[in-house]
Amino acid sequence: MKDTFKPITAITMGDPAGIGPEICIGTVLEHETYDVCRPFIIGSIAILKRAAKVLGKDLQYHKINDPSEANYEYGVIDVLETGTYDTDSLVWGEVQELAGKMSVDFIMKSIELGMKNKVHAISTAPIHKRAIKLVGITQPGHTEIYQDFTNSPYALTMFSCHKLRVFFVSRHMSLIDACKYATKDKVLENVINIDRELRKVGIKNPLIAVAALNPHGGDNGLFGTEEITDLIPAVEEARKLGINCTGPVPADSVFHIGKSGKYSAILSLYHDQGHIACKTLDFEKSVTLTFGLPFIRSSVDHGTAFDIAGKGIAGCISMIESTKVVSEYATMMHTSDERS
Repeated sequence: MKDTFKPITAITMGDPAGIGPEICIGTVLEHETYDVCRPFIIGSIAILKRAAKVLGKDLQYHKINDPSEANYEYGVIDVLETGTYDTDSLVWGEVQELAGKMSVDFIMKSIELGMKNKVHAISTAPIHKRAIKLVGITQPGHTEIYQDFTNSPYALTMFSCHKLRVFFVSRHMSLIDACKYATKDKVLENVINIDRELRKVGIKNPLIAVAALNPHGGDNGLFGTEEITDLIPAVEEARKLGINCTGPVPADSVFHIGKSGKYSAILSLYHDQGHIACKTLDFEKSVTLTFGLPFIRSSVDHGTAFDIAGKGIAGCISMIESTKVVSEYATMMHTSDERS
């Protein structure tokens, strides 16, 4: 009998001054994590020990230089370090250049391993945008860093929350700019890419619902014309290309319908349209996945939480979910590759 595939999943520790170290420990102390993947942490043993102390844990660590050296056994944390740092100088809950450098080093190591096919999936703890700016990073966040440094043509952000898969035409821009950005061409481009990526994970002929922009889908132009000028033409063009696409579906119902599993995915037209729906459904189990990279990557959908860092009270449900979900998708991708 063929052994059950378990992806090798790298967990980046995030900003060492935030809650990342604490929630990473919580993740590898969860038995279910080892049920779905072979996890290891890219981080600092010294920082993990400091986090374990505030959590009241006495843990064992196994330092590795390559994922092939890890034991992947519950009870001993495999850790790949990226350098020697003055960790004694780091202060909980503050923006620091050293913390920014370590955050970036962890990410770059994960990219290196992913590009060499040494890991199947990456689950990222939160970084602080101001800290990474101090070390010269110009990208606004994780997603852009991964896209640029892997030279990927696109990076699709998807929210996973129970049965909902929600993609986004735009993310971090003002609402007025996001509405202007959701053109026919942009919507069509996203639908094409979503169809491609979902097929890679074994979803055959996925049904993609495009959310409407205006109340009641514009009501035939009474409350806005974007549905008529851009969204309907994008859906019709996608269908001509053989893509199973529907919409625009009014945004006040598309997520409720999607929750039942009717749609394979929903394309949200702007950041909050999809975020509010998912986070209202289940805040802690709403995690972000990035498709379009040479590997699949996920992240918690919360920040570094400097206000509670080092207090041993940070919840790790989202980090556990991020690691489990990205590992499940990596397995789906592997299974799909085997069948093709």
